[in-house]
Amino acid sequence: MLPWKRALGPLTALLLAATVTVTPAVAATTSAPAATSAPAAAHSAAAPSSGWNNYSCKPSAAHPRPVVLVHGTLGNAVDNWLSLAPYLVSRGYCVFSLDYGQLPGVPFFYGLGPIDASAGQLAAYVDRVLAATGAAKADLVGHSQGGMMPRYYLKFLGGAAKVNALVGLAPSNHGTTLLGLTELLPYFPGAEDLLNEKTPALTDQVAGSAFLTKLNAGGDTVPGVRYTVIATRYDEVVTPYRTQFLTGPDVRNVLLQDLCPVDISEHVAIGTIDRIAFHEVANALDPARATPTTCASVFS
Repeated sequence: MLPWKRALGPLTALLLAATVTVTPAVAATTSAPAATSAPAAAHSAAAPSSGWNNYSCKPSAAHPRPVVLVHGTLGNAVDNWLSLAPYLVSRGYCVFSLDYGQLPGVPFFYGLGPIDASAGQLAAYVDRVLAATGAAKADLVGHSQGGMMPRYYLKFLGGAAKVNALVGLAPSNHGTTLLGLTELLPYFPGAEDLLNEKTPALTDQVAGSAFLTKLNAGGDTVPGVRYTVIATRYDEVVTPYRTQFLTGPDVRNVLLQDLCPVDISEHVAIGTIDRIAFHEVANALDPARATPTTCASVFS
């Protein structure tokens, strides 16, 4: 991939962050909030039906756990999952998605608030899904921040007792250097403080942040949960891409290009449109019925 194309993703993210910082937003509280705020609940309710976010859905014997989809930074409960949610619904899963991490005064863009607070929102949402479906446990599938943030829920908020598996698509598990762009922050006095105040989730995902240091201390995983990480070597946002991988028992780390060498999906595509990655997600959710993931999986 050409250098200017590889830089496009992080530059876009930083430009969007700059847009957010000029709005009169304040950092969200770090206490665990309700499942969703009123605007977020209204937004989630607008998700396409076709079985997605259908609270009357009851898990089948073949797929006994509901799947909760967790969007990434600047994403939302609908746009991030326009392809994957129907893909899983068509395979017989009860599928749900939430909005989280909204900052006051910032419309449309989610996943910007402190990540520990977002994990509290996820905890409340999983409880809501389990109550509606009658299931004992859920499976989580997340993209980018959404693949990493649930690990805080599992480790610190009791989520390990309620979650069977976590599948991360390009997750920011050990932070990112944004191709080295974060190394420039010290040269702009006040820039890091501004990002921390206005977009704390971005600061939390910088490699070496206090949040990630706490999250990863004592090991990447918790007992009783299966972990799958699906990464692409062309990731231009979570860099270096191998920092996405986890270490510990019950972990499967997958590089997309090992499954299909000609797959050139980058950070956004792997979580939003890549059916080869989706096939591997399905395998992770139901390993007993897994089939080989190849380039031909794009047609499955």
